Amino acid sequence: MQHMIRKPLEEFSVYGYCRGDSRIYTREDLLGHWSVLFFYPADFTFVCPTELKDLGEHYDDFLAEDCRIYSVSEDTHFVHKAWADASETIRALPYVMLADPAGVLARQYGVLLEEEGQALRATFVLNPAGEVVLYEIHDLGIGRNAAELLRKLQAARFVAEHGDQVCPANWHPGEDTLTPSLDLVGLL
Repeated sequence: MQHMIRKPLEEFSVYGYCRGDSRIYTREDLLGHWSVLFFYPADFTFVCPTELKDLGEHYDDFLAEDCRIYSVSEDTHFVHKAWADASETIRALPYVMLADPAGVLARQYGVLLEEEGQALRATFVLNPAGEVVLYEIHDLGIGRNAAELLRKLQAARFVAEHGDQVCPANWHPGEDTLTPSLDLVGLL
């Protein structure tokens, strides 16, 4: 499998649902700011609402980083609405739930399980130019952590803004970074 780093966002056109409204979203909606594409297997499931809720609880922190979250499943926007109508947790989500029933986005990112008609749990962070700067893919039963995703986004933004510096393990904003040089080799 070929890696996805620096993969540019391809053209797409899918419905999105958020707080009672739905409309078409395209590539252009994800450009000009940082974006998270947060693929999950299906609406009305078990692990998925825990992850979506966790993201919702951190959404203001993502906005503060000039980042928008787009959850993506193979459900239609009608199913997203039905889930929101049935679940207070989903109804409260502040971000767009993209509907990918034809698997367009899931195929573009290589995360569609064709036989199941579901996407793997996969997270892609895109820079404002629409290029993948980090991603992770999980099997269906492994939930993700929004706080760690936020930390990775902050590190990606820092590196993008300060190309001569890199972020060590467990780095958080305000902590020391590293300037790559031969003087550091073997010393850390």
